Amino acid sequence: MSRPSILVFGGAGYVGAHACKALGAAGWLPVAYDNLLNGHEKAVKWGPLERGDILDRTRLDEVLAVHQPVAAMHFAALTSVAESVAHPDAYRRNNVEGSRNLLGALLEHGVSHIVFSSTAAVYGMPLAVPIPEEAPKSPINPYGETKLAVENMLEELAHEQGLTATTLRYFNAAGADPEGEIGEDHDPETHLIPLALAAASGTGQALTLYGDEYPTPDGTCVRDYIHVSDLADAHVAALRHGAGFRVFNLGTGTGTSVRQVLDKVERVTGNAVPHWIGPRRAGDPAELVADPSRAFAELGWTPRTSDLDSIVRTAWSWHQARFA
Repeated sequence: MSRPSILVFGGAGYVGAHACKALGAAGWLPVAYDNLLNGHEKAVKWGPLERGDILDRTRLDEVLAVHQPVAAMHFAALTSVAESVAHPDAYRRNNVEGSRNLLGALLEHGVSHIVFSSTAAVYGMPLAVPIPEEAPKSPINPYGETKLAVENMLEELAHEQGLTATTLRYFNAAGADPEGEIGEDHDPETHLIPLALAAASGTGQALTLYGDEYPTPDGTCVRDYIHVSDLADAHVAALRHGAGFRVFNLGTGTGTSVRQVLDKVERVTGNAVPHWIGPRRAGDPAELVADPSRAFAELGWTPRTSDLDSIVRTAWSWHQARFA
């Protein structure tokens, strides 16, 4: 018996590839649709790869006609905050216009169920933590603005055309597949844990800590780290969620400082992390921690591998395999 197809836009990327693995394990056939600008063909292992851009309506129609998916997951976005500030028009074109094009194609082909990859960046500078989904949305960069624009688009389509749309606001995705099949592979890399591992192992430069005078216990920024495999499981849970438009935070509810991350990297690798203190980055909140209670209650989802030790150890195993 054939498995029902899920079209995974951005399925060759970091989170998208982990979601494809989770979908395959849950009995679906993940069809990765990716332009490979930031994704990797070698990360597509659990279903077919269809090369294409979300701005290419003809290609979208071709792929939808062939695979006839029962639902879609949307990870196909540009995601660098700094890059979005430097090139806001490119972010609006890909993230907003591309999503509008994608949604039009899905609805025309009768696909009315989508899970959308959003971000805590929609909250901007939070007034308080932990952050509930009802907190004010005031993004402070084009990346966050584009994600919020797509959320608003999905909510409108849910009300007007009956779309079932689940929006998942990630906090800090981290770690790698515990079985070592896929992991984090950005170019350039901008995330703290892989940069710290590269510094500790000598495969990368000394790490820059952007400020150590924040109003936090050790002066460095505090973030809510969520293991990428737990994120993937949340996407599978969201596919089983009811109709309408719903938003969920994906985090642990626990904050970890930059210095705590470095301490853990040093313990796991057995090496010091060379680093220096740089200036604060404009608009960096001191603390971003999720209130994930809605996802726990409504999706029946609980992070299983998002303790800091598991995150760093899986990331370290992936890093070692890549540079062996």
